[in-house]
Amino acid sequence: MPMPAAPSPRLDARPLYRQVEDILIGRIVGGDWPPGHLLPSEPELAAELGVSQGTVRKALAALEQRHLIDRRQGRGTTVARHTSETARYTFFRVRDLSGRAVVSRIQVVSCVPGTAESGEAALLGLEEGAPVIRLRRIRLLDGSPRIFERCTLSAAVFPGFSLAPGELPTELYVLFQRSHGVTVSRAEEELSAAPADAETAAALGRPEGTPLLMVQRIAYDVADRAVEVRLSMIDTERHRYAVRLD
Repeated sequence: MPMPAAPSPRLDARPLYRQVEDILIGRIVGGDWPPGHLLPSEPELAAELGVSQGTVRKALAALEQRHLIDRRQGRGTTVARHTSETARYTFFRVRDLSGRAVVSRIQVVSCVPGTAESGEAALLGLEEGAPVIRLRRIRLLDGSPRIFERCTLSAAVFPGFSLAPGELPTELYVLFQRSHGVTVSRAEEELSAAPADAETAAALGRPEGTPLLMVQRIAYDVADRAVEVRLSMIDTERHRYAVRLD
C-alpha cells in the first residue's frame, strides 16, 4: 500500500531539501521506517513529495552524513542499523600512540536506578529528581583498563534497562537501538583535564590524583532528544583522543 502523501514542504521558508530531510526523519522517528528498512527509490520519493529527484538526493545525502541511513550501490538505501563496528567507528575516538585503532572490551561495574541531580537533569531535559539509570563501566584497551565511564540515562526513555556486572558483548548504542528502539545519531563532547578520584583510580589501577583526560558527552537520538550523559576518564599514558576535522 503506498504511503499517504506528506504535507507539502513548500509552505516552509527553509531550503526545500531541508524540509524533505525533516519529513524523512519523521518517518524514522515515528517508527514507519525502522532500522534496516529499505527506503523507496529516489524517483518514488520525489513523486510522492512533489519535489525534484535532485532535492531528494540532497536530503538523503544529509541523512547519510548524520549516520541515519546507509546507501550502497546496487543494494539501495536503508535506515542505519548500529553494529559494534559502526558504533565504534562513529563514536569512539581513542587510538594508540601510533594512531592505530585499538581492540576494545567493556566491563560493566554496576547498573542501578537513581534520581537526576540538577546538572544532569538539565543536560537530559529532565526535572531534578526524575528517575534515571546510572551505569558504571570500564573500557579495556588492548587488554588493559584505560577508560572509566559514568553514564546516566533517563529511565523514561529506557524503561526496564538493566545490565549485569561483567563483560558487555556489544557497544551500548547497539543495545539502545535493539532493546529500546533508540538510535543515537550524534553526540556533543567537551574535553578537559582532571585528576583521578578514588573510584576512578581503583577502576583503572592508577594512583589517586593521576592526570587524566575527562570527556563529557551528551548523546542525542534521531529526534534530537538528549538520551545519555556520559563522563569518560581516560588514561592517556599510552593512548590519545583523536578527532578528525573535515
